[in-house]
Amino acid sequence: MRAFAELYAAFDRSTATSAKLAALRRWLAAADSGDAAWGVHLLAGARLSRVLAPAQLKRLAAESAGLPDWLVDECHAHVGDLAETVALLAVAANPDPDHAPAAGLADWVRRIVRLRTVDEHQRAAIVRGWIEALGPSERFVLLKLLTGALRVGVSRGLVVRAIAEHAGLPPARVAERLAGDWSPSAAAFDALVAPDETAAADTARPVPFCLASGLDQPVEALGERDAWLAEWKWDGIRAQIVRGTAGAWLWSRGDEALDGRFPEIEQAARAMPPGVVLDGELLAWRGDGPLPFARLQRRVNRRRPGATLLAECPVRFLAYDLLREHDRDLRAQPLRDRRARLERLLADAPPAIGLSPILAAEDWAGLRALRETARAHGVEGLMLKRLDSSYRPGRRRGDWWKWKLDPLTVDAVLVYAQAGRGRRAGLHTDYTFALWDRDALLPVAKAYSGLDDAEIVRLDRWIRAHTVERFGPVRRVEPVQVFELAFEGVQRSSRHRSGIAVRFPRILRWRHDKPAAEADRLETLRAIAGGG
Repeated sequence: MRAFAELYAAFDRSTATSAKLAALRRWLAAADSGDAAWGVHLLAGARLSRVLAPAQLKRLAAESAGLPDWLVDECHAHVGDLAETVALLAVAANPDPDHAPAAGLADWVRRIVRLRTVDEHQRAAIVRGWIEALGPSERFVLLKLLTGALRVGVSRGLVVRAIAEHAGLPPARVAERLAGDWSPSAAAFDALVAPDETAAADTARPVPFCLASGLDQPVEALGERDAWLAEWKWDGIRAQIVRGTAGAWLWSRGDEALDGRFPEIEQAARAMPPGVVLDGELLAWRGDGPLPFARLQRRVNRRRPGATLLAECPVRFLAYDLLREHDRDLRAQPLRDRRARLERLLADAPPAIGLSPILAAEDWAGLRALRETARAHGVEGLMLKRLDSSYRPGRRRGDWWKWKLDPLTVDAVLVYAQAGRGRRAGLHTDYTFALWDRDALLPVAKAYSGLDDAEIVRLDRWIRAHTVERFGPVRRVEPVQVFELAFEGVQRSSRHRSGIAVRFPRILRWRHDKPAAEADRLETLRAIAGGG
């Protein structure tokens, strides 16, 4: 655990990719296979289920440090992160934590898992013994694991690169071995770093996704129009259908198996020949077009949807790439060839699996005109893919581009603020914004990004000086600051007091030039949402 805690601290100290990569390679070289397996699992984005609630953690901190509850709450509000607060407050029973009994990451994970089998009182006593026996850095990581809140400042791609360099393997091979439901164990890690050998693909697992970059140049700079395939940028869940010899599986881009959640797609996939992998988009769909993304969200968290939900939220998988056929890997072939094979394969496919249509336009001006109609089609813009491109894992600039619509915007008033987490703990970086509804301001969105560091510090000072009321960590502020917010979509929602939900809100700019009375009104968003 000590080595993993030091790695975690090294990530926190640096923003340089090269430094993080070097630290990760050093850790991999020194870790045994069991610890390395769990480290890779956690670094790649997995989390342990929470076994300790925040209230229990605060109680432990108060008991260990001999502090009243209110003072622990004040410390938490100042630090911003509960695990860090407790790690700093807890009194070490061992005066020399460096000589505390050593245990590896894998052993600590086993201890945490066993903790679920004991009652709450016994669990609290065990955890208190743990945190008092460890130094602050190990204590912090342990508490993050116990609360299911461990987040690491490295990308999955960086983890893959470090493993590849450690093992002397191509990054694509490591990414493929990690794809899907990779289960951490010493044996799994040994297989992950084993010498590269040509072997049959695991017919139940997806392949690493090829990702697009946002178009940041005039579309004409891409060259000849006829060198590119254009299609809609669908607003759904990126997914792969894997038709193996023993069945069919549906995987999200986050390597999550969606088994049972979309039975109509799995049933349709079983009608295809074995040895097929399709890349595409999972969409809520009725008739000839997509439904709002919120409909699809209702299905994602239901592992066994009932007949009513299936009828209310029908879905469809639109395929736009063929990655395997007859167990033959097609990813190195040009997109034009993969697309031709895909069209033949889906010629007689069940209705639940369709083909993402190619958009016909002779020149870039024609495509630009089509892009302007995207919202009317329920999509986010266009995708542009070079016809001679191979299918490569990760985000490789130049082959695939997202040409999205400009976001929708409103001018909203800041009404609430809360301190952030991590490196911005102690600064107010979580904001709630409101629009006018008659003569009152009604909250419509929360946003956490869009301001630079100098603006955050300046706004934090203003928030502290203009707080009207406090509700625990949340401050209500004078409603005078106006910000332009961007978002991708808006729809009606019975879950929100405003009756409106916006998608992906973020701050575009601080409107120093605009008084709060001139901020936008709620009917603006209601009109955009319509009756959807």
